[in-house]
Amino acid sequence: MAEAHQAVAFQFTVTPEGIDLHLSHEALKQIYLSGLRSWKKKLARLKNSFITGVYPASPSSWLFVVIAIMGTMYARVDPSMGMIGKIKEHLPVSGYLSHQGQSIVSALLFSTGLWFALIMTMRYILKQLLSYHGWMYEQHGKMSATTKLWLTLVKIFSGRKPMLYSYQASLPRLPVPKIKDTMQKYLESVRPLMNDEEFKRMTGLAKDFEAKLAPKLQWYLKLKSWWASNYVSDWWEEYIYLRGRSPIMVNSNYYAMDFLYVTPTPIQAARAGNTVHALLLYRRKLSREELKPSRVPGSIIPLCSSQWERTFNTTRIPGEETDTIQHFSDSKHIVVYHKGRFFKVWVYYSGRLLNPKELEIQFQHILDDTSPPRPGEEKLAALTAGERTTWAKTRKSYFRSGKNLHALDLVERAAFFLTLDDSEQGLRTDDPVNSLDAYAKSLLHGKCYDRWFDKSFSFIVFQNGKVGLNAEHSWADAPIVGHMWESMLATDCFQLGYNDEGHCKGQVDTTVPLPKRMEWEISNECQEIIQDSLKVAQAIADDVDFHTFPFKDFGKGLIKKCKTSPDAFIQIALQLAHYRDKGKFCLTYEASMTRLFREGRTETVRSCTIESSNFVKAMMEPSKTNEERLKLFRSAAEKHQLLYRNSMTGAGIDRHLFCLYVVSKYLGVDSPFLKEVLSEPWRLSTSQTPIQQVELFDLVNHPEYVSCGGGFGPVADDGYGVSYIIVGENLINFHLSCKFSSHETDSHRFGRHIRQSLLDILSLFKLDKM
Repeated sequence: MAEAHQAVAFQFTVTPEGIDLHLSHEALKQIYLSGLRSWKKKLARLKNSFITGVYPASPSSWLFVVIAIMGTMYARVDPSMGMIGKIKEHLPVSGYLSHQGQSIVSALLFSTGLWFALIMTMRYILKQLLSYHGWMYEQHGKMSATTKLWLTLVKIFSGRKPMLYSYQASLPRLPVPKIKDTMQKYLESVRPLMNDEEFKRMTGLAKDFEAKLAPKLQWYLKLKSWWASNYVSDWWEEYIYLRGRSPIMVNSNYYAMDFLYVTPTPIQAARAGNTVHALLLYRRKLSREELKPSRVPGSIIPLCSSQWERTFNTTRIPGEETDTIQHFSDSKHIVVYHKGRFFKVWVYYSGRLLNPKELEIQFQHILDDTSPPRPGEEKLAALTAGERTTWAKTRKSYFRSGKNLHALDLVERAAFFLTLDDSEQGLRTDDPVNSLDAYAKSLLHGKCYDRWFDKSFSFIVFQNGKVGLNAEHSWADAPIVGHMWESMLATDCFQLGYNDEGHCKGQVDTTVPLPKRMEWEISNECQEIIQDSLKVAQAIADDVDFHTFPFKDFGKGLIKKCKTSPDAFIQIALQLAHYRDKGKFCLTYEASMTRLFREGRTETVRSCTIESSNFVKAMMEPSKTNEERLKLFRSAAEKHQLLYRNSMTGAGIDRHLFCLYVVSKYLGVDSPFLKEVLSEPWRLSTSQTPIQQVELFDLVNHPEYVSCGGGFGPVADDGYGVSYIIVGENLINFHLSCKFSSHETDSHRFGRHIRQSLLDILSLFKLDKM
């Protein structure tokens, strides 16, 4: 094969006359270009690390400090107050330098020390400024003089032209809440879920814990918060994600959808070519740290960017007791799955990225390949969808050497995993409800063996040109994947584009090696294990009841006219819908972020509050007037906003309780209170998918380019998972999940309740919908 021939740099044969050496100039050229690219990346990383390390100053500011110090010295003024003279006395090379040379070296050393001291001072001041969160609690549209002054100082000390990770060292650490505050907030959150007797019992457990065990556990948490960058994140990643032994498909992984109404091209290979190239362009920006630092939307306030680091070249590695995350600094290939076969596709050639047209040819070659799967190959990825311990033992037994080890290494080292799906998905006008539901289920679990669920993300391109993504959850949260997804969609449609026939643009280098079929040797015993894992995964997939629908009656624009937070409006509507659906309240999880702090991830907003339950009861009581209901609604919305702000500023309760529980386990002490709190099921788990790069999509002139968002599976066996995305001013997309096996849940029924609840709440406001 051509690619195999080019991979050999030289060949030799032994003849009676001696050794005849044959050099392959093409192979040597590729080796040279590959090495050159690697060294360029290393130097770029070194440069970026230095620039980030001295931020908020800049490297050029060192020269300014040196010139200033030198200038004052020549003016016979000593700005160092004698320190330059002291340095000169202790210079180890003073014997080799003239008097003037010693003065210059001493001044350079002093200037450099002063420069670093100024950097640390600026960084400390910025960290203290970013520890202020009073701005978040101010009324929308009204800014106090204190906040205005604070914003001015933040701008001054934030430096210029920050890179992706520039603010990391200046972000404050996540504070440990006071035990008393956490206990009070917890009891308040469970009050609407308990009768008087149950609440009295829980209050007793909480007070006993607060008085006896909590102070000891809190001391260890404070010690960790002083030592570690974040007292929560490493334990959260390990114990919530990596130590879980149940399948990650559906239970942990989540998905993202394509545009709702637009498919840029119906040609599968062409859409794959453009979108893969767009993803690789994003990876290049990420590697060069050219992405803008993440910020609070509409502000200059930075957010933690650490989660971006493992977006590409990352795989979750199974272990018998705990999994690990393996990240590689670079990868020059992707792995493609199509009709049961695995292919390796190089994404670099001659030291450059393959352009979209070249990638289209690569993928079309795979689509045209009619070779059958080898024994055990077709459903091999079902191992990543089954029990983690089973996968770990199988990996250790059957993938530790030979072809299997090599092929598995290719998958795990790939930039990402691509599936060229043989089905057609997306919104169909003739059957909009069932088509979107099928699209969601395909992305969430597919056939249970055609996505590699351990990769940081599996990218799916369907036969009709629709795309989607399935993401592993442990390495990062949804906003990080969402940022990449938005960028990819915008680059595909508005920058790269397609020709009139729907094919990719660009010139083709015919010497680019074609995809290489990967080789596996799957034994009969391993095939049986694969089938067992597939049965486990298939049972989970078959039990998922999913409903995805666009809510078009109104959106953010009309909600803002009600002078209410759109998120609070939707969350309260979900409480009303759930009560109408089940006739009771439940513990509700809404994901909030704590990325105002270094290495922050998420915190829980407990959306079922005393105030929201009072409003729901009023809506169910015919005797209540709309004025009374509206008053209760505003109270519930204000409470929800307060809880959300508390969660973002480190004053939530669930991560604190979780860490207290982890410490208790390390100490070998048992807490009835913590055990009960951590075992309470979240029967309504919700999450908003934010649009982070609004500037990429002109929804005013091109309203058809609306994102459909993404979703996740149900958290509790008898509960609902709800994801929603607020698109533009007039659309909200919902993704609902539950289980068929539960007689209490029905995704379509719950969807109807959500629609009606949103409309009923809006009717309380005397607004003209137009």
